[in-house]
Amino acid sequence: MLEAYRAHVAERGALGIPPLPLTKQQTQELIDLIQGPPGGEASFLLELLTHRVPAGVDDAAKVKAEFLAKVSRGEVGQDGPSKLVSRAKATELLGTMLGGYNVKPLIDLLDDKEVGTVAAQGLKGTLLMFDAFHDVADKAKAGNANAKAVMQSWADAEWFTSRPEVPKKITVTVFKVTGETNTDDLSPAPDAWSRPDIPLHGLAMLKNAREGITPEKPGERGPIKLIEDLKQKGHPVAYVGDVVGTGSSRKSATNSVLWWTGDDIPFVPNKRFGGYCLGGKIAPIFFNTQEDAGAFPIECDVTQMAMGDVIDIFPLRQEGREERCRHFHLRLQVGSAARRSARRRPHQPDHRPRPHGQSQGISRPAAFHALSPAAESRRHGQGILAGPKDGRPCLWLGRTQWTTAGHPPGHLLRAQDDLGRQPGHHGADDPR
Repeated sequence: MLEAYRAHVAERGALGIPPLPLTKQQTQELIDLIQGPPGGEASFLLELLTHRVPAGVDDAAKVKAEFLAKVSRGEVGQDGPSKLVSRAKATELLGTMLGGYNVKPLIDLLDDKEVGTVAAQGLKGTLLMFDAFHDVADKAKAGNANAKAVMQSWADAEWFTSRPEVPKKITVTVFKVTGETNTDDLSPAPDAWSRPDIPLHGLAMLKNAREGITPEKPGERGPIKLIEDLKQKGHPVAYVGDVVGTGSSRKSATNSVLWWTGDDIPFVPNKRFGGYCLGGKIAPIFFNTQEDAGAFPIECDVTQMAMGDVIDIFPLRQEGREERCRHFHLRLQVGSAARRSARRRPHQPDHRPRPHGQSQGISRPAAFHALSPAAESRRHGQGILAGPKDGRPCLWLGRTQWTTAGHPPGHLLRAQDDLGRQPGHHGADDPR
């Protein structure tokens, strides 16, 4: 297994990209090796288990979580993997897996005298709890001190406040792409087969020559060395374009940009977050997807920026240094919080009180910005403000008109709100 893996590492290294995450079979073979490690391989095996197995609900993640759960419960003897992975270490690693197969074992371990506090620490940073939240709440109600600590941590938003604040000044190096950047330029359709493999697919970004951009191998490999050379200036590289992100392949396009300009996600192989994207105009869905991936998209005047420029951005003042960036406008009042959270939008800080926390007598923390109803309506995909039209309260979706009677102007319409179709209007099959 190790011979084959190292050959794969060398093959991918020749392309300038990391190896693929471990598969289910490789993860099982890795666990077998951990239970009887070859000489001199112990630290490498632990590195693979820690950083090269996918998190979440991947098949390999299930194998990893089940193994770590057994070790954390002490079900594996002292002659087994405990030589490499102690109960506390196994519990700690469970806490890095974001959600899915690791959640139940961590909740069960809250009752454990030896590793209960370690399990609580892992759950404090786990947001993908879903209905398992109630299991933690029930333990807290029953007096479990570790569960109470988790509930309080969630209420205090420690998962958010423990992250570095957005700097008052951000210095970036400009990677300038003039004209319009379509998502097909960043994630070419002929290379769609490689989209699940983000590093490999990223090699095709800007693979076709255009003004100011010379690919390393036209039609196959984009200007990767140029981006790497720009990084040598010691600053993050910002993707800068006149018009950025038109087209439909917004997710894979964002993945490509972030792979070359973003930061590694701890304990999640071959995925990155962060990065900066500046555009005279950024397509709305691409803008949203950048935010969802923890990037910092900014619409501003980029006409004076050139390839290789080093510029300063002052996000809290919403301006750039001198005339190069001028003033810009963050679409969301929580733009800086979104950047700081480094999470996808459903898990970015919510400014509304959580009923779960209220049920425990816990108030909303002051860590997040509160939005006015008018500002909240501009949060893309969350709702549309009800308002009068021609003297009647109504809402247009496509060609269909809906009444909003009973919802006063300023009310944020959501999916659960009842709307009545106006008679005589077309669009009965409109899925929106």
